[in-house]
Order: sequence, then C-alpha cells, then structure tokens
Amino acid sequence: MKQLTLIRHAKSSWNHPGLSDFQRPLNKRGKGDLPGLIQRLTEQLPKPDLLIFSGAQRTLETSQPLAEAWQLDEQTYLERQEAYEASLNTLLLLLQEQPNECQNLVLVGHNPGMSELLAFLSNTPPRHYPTSAFAHLELSIDSWSEITQGSGELKIFDYPKLHSTANN
Repeated sequence: MKQLTLIRHAKSSWNHPGLSDFQRPLNKRGKGDLPGLIQRLTEQLPKPDLLIFSGAQRTLETSQPLAEAWQLDEQTYLERQEAYEASLNTLLLLLQEQPNECQNLVLVGHNPGMSELLAFLSNTPPRHYPTSAFAHLELSIDSWSEITQGSGELKIFDYPKLHSTANN
C-alpha cells in the first residue's frame, strides 16, 4: 500500500507581463492560502518520504514552506522539471520511476495534470481542482511501477473554500 498526495500550486499572479509562465510567482491570495494549506496537510497527513515539485516559481513557493514544515532535506525534497505542465502520461512515468522504499509521496504540480491524474487513479470523473487544493489517495500497489488506472482510493479532497468563513 502506497500513499500519494497531489497538490495544485497556490494561486499565481498574472501581473508580471515580462515573466514567462514558468517564472510567475504567487499572488496575494495564493500567499494567503498557504498557511491554511500547510496546517491542514501537516495535521491530516504523515511526513512524506518524498516531495516532488515541478520547478516553476509558483510550485517552488507552494512546496518550500511545506518542505520546511515537514523538515525535509535535499534527498527528500526534489525538483523535477518534467512535472511542469505535465501530461497524464508524463506524471504516470514520473511516479512509476520512484523508489519502492518510498511509501508516501507528495507531488506539487499544475492543472490539468493534477485533475487528470486524480481521475485516472481513482477511476472517477475529472473534478474542479482549484489552486491550493490537495487530494490524498491510498494506492493498492506495492511498487510505484505497478501504478495503473483505478489503483487509488481517494481519501481526502481539500481546498481553501471548504474552510472559508462564508461556508461556516
């Protein structure tokens, strides 16, 4: 049994026309969502064996505080460029190559990849996957190379608006 958490980066800014998409930073709302995201992740989930992020500025700004909260080091906090705006197949290949001793993996990435991967693994229709959302799955596999369609069961799907004062 493996555990996988898929995190969509926090809300990013479009106010920097001179920056490439890869370089876009978080905006005010994205930065404001981070403390709650970090709190919910660290309270609900165990420390991961590995956290992978795409390398884009917005995934770096989302994942770095998580890595600090979980006290991850350079061996367990990894940038993987191929995760940037990756297709479903690219994300699957990335997961399939992870070491078997890794039981609990966190991936910080982008849509539509996160939504497509969640739908594929949980055998459910694609869902709206807002920024700062995370999905936690239990995978009925012993090795990451065994990951296939329907091999995951969605245990948690969380996003900031679930916790806004307007919903309470």
